[in-house]
Amino acid sequence: MTAMAPPFSIRPATTADLPLIVFQRRAMFEEMGIRDRSALDAMNAAFADWMKGRIERGEYRGWFVTDDRGAVLAGAGMWLQESSPSPHDSSTRRAYVMNVYTAPEYRRQGHARRLMEAVMECVREQGIRTVALHASDAGRALYESLGLKSTNEMRIVLPPKE
Repeated sequence: MTAMAPPFSIRPATTADLPLIVFQRRAMFEEMGIRDRSALDAMNAAFADWMKGRIERGEYRGWFVTDDRGAVLAGAGMWLQESSPSPHDSSTRRAYVMNVYTAPEYRRQGHARRLMEAVMECVREQGIRTVALHASDAGRALYESLGLKSTNEMRIVLPPKE
């Protein structure tokens, strides 16, 4: 006889979840090798302020996978952005997926996929056609399996003004 997996559900994020979103974002960056505590602390403070307003205005939507006790196992979010029309999408709204994180002990159980399916369902309901994200090496295969493709984006991060 096979043991049954505990029931899981997906719930939306609220402003009350802001500390959890910040925690998961930091954990995500730490697991990608960023170890500069002062940079991570500065990010946490700035991100919390930035995120709070976006949640309140409905510009950010997030979801969490929870177990039957309500414990959060994984999270993901979507930032609804204004964008200029392009030849590939003449609309002015895009979705940027961010903060996809699964606690280490719950990985490889389909939670990130469930969250991405919730994100994609919301995107379709909003009539948004373009979805973007930055993939970690660990997440790339999942995103590719959902149809996301690498693009030719280039970037520079300039040093702060002195």
